[in-house]
Amino acid sequence: MKLSAFGDVVHTIPVLHALRRRYPAARIDWLVMAGNAALIAGHPALDRVVAFDDKAWRTPSRLGWRNFRTLWAFGRDLRRARYDLVIDLQGQFRSAACVLLTAAPVRIGFARPRRRAAANGSRIVRTSRHGWTGAREGAWHAYTHTIPLDTLDLHAVDRYLRVGRLLGFEANDPDFSFPIAPEAEAGALTLLHEHGLALGPGADPFLLIAPGTIWDTKQWTPAGFAEVARHFLGRNLPVVLAGAPRDRAVSEAIARDAPGTINLCGRTSQAELAALTRHAAAVLANDSGPMHLAVALGRPVVAIFGPTDPLWAGPYRHPEAVAAAGVACAPCYIRELRRCPHGHACMRELAAAAVIAKLEAMLRPAAGTQVPGAGAT
Repeated sequence: MKLSAFGDVVHTIPVLHALRRRYPAARIDWLVMAGNAALIAGHPALDRVVAFDDKAWRTPSRLGWRNFRTLWAFGRDLRRARYDLVIDLQGQFRSAACVLLTAAPVRIGFARPRRRAAANGSRIVRTSRHGWTGAREGAWHAYTHTIPLDTLDLHAVDRYLRVGRLLGFEANDPDFSFPIAPEAEAGALTLLHEHGLALGPGADPFLLIAPGTIWDTKQWTPAGFAEVARHFLGRNLPVVLAGAPRDRAVSEAIARDAPGTINLCGRTSQAELAALTRHAAAVLANDSGPMHLAVALGRPVVAIFGPTDPLWAGPYRHPEAVAAAGVACAPCYIRELRRCPHGHACMRELAAAAVIAKLEAMLRPAAGTQVPGAGAT
């Protein structure tokens, strides 16, 4: 079980591969948010995607008969599957409830929060209560076994793979590979053709910018993204904007300030975004799902960081890809701008010139290469 978010689902793919190597004859299902199901659908290591629609869980105080029936049927189907082993890498109330609904005899998840983490020298001492310290909302009560963590100073990918200490995973490099459906490739190709670009071997390279993010505090300025776009457009490198529908406002602002930018924001599915990413010369993103997707697909990436910690959530094994202002107050894990007492300095003080320099350095030696062991099938 790994429900959300998009980047976290990408982080969990190595666990899926490790499980398949460990249990080659097992039936393996993945419970995931319905909105993220397309990303892993058809994965050769997976038998079934169980889509979780959380609408019925959002307002439990107003749980009507229709929602109750939906939840009842969902729980009944989970129990009928008769799972032997359930792994909850989400660690929240709703995922723990699903764990219990399965009635599986072995239920694995993270231990309760480590309240005294600061005393053990962890980086959590520099973050607010939003920093990850363990399972939340009492989820640990649903597990028969907990994942041992001797330190919290782990990237999310390595934290998830710690389940291998219980299950006996082989010592292999994390495998992020996943299939991109032909129809997703075709959809991405159609979108690029509308703007005179091709997709695939021999096609013209392009810079993919994913400027959106869920947290306000992780959002770099539209003016900064636009300055980067203008620089590379001036070098005759096409610039493509992509993201979720919620990112349209920031993408439209960038496109206005950088004429010639191709704005595909809100027009791609997750699978089509993966197809675009796989063919991009480089990717620029905030700390967000597209950043992790770029790493999984072996594309050069520059990732903008402010309130979050690159050690925990940065581009996996690519610290050189992080662009940060280096202010003393970061990381802080503050989610709302109104709570920042420093005027969002971690983003405001990050100069576009620094981001451009990182992209230029990555484009020269790394265009067209992939990280060994990574990429799509």
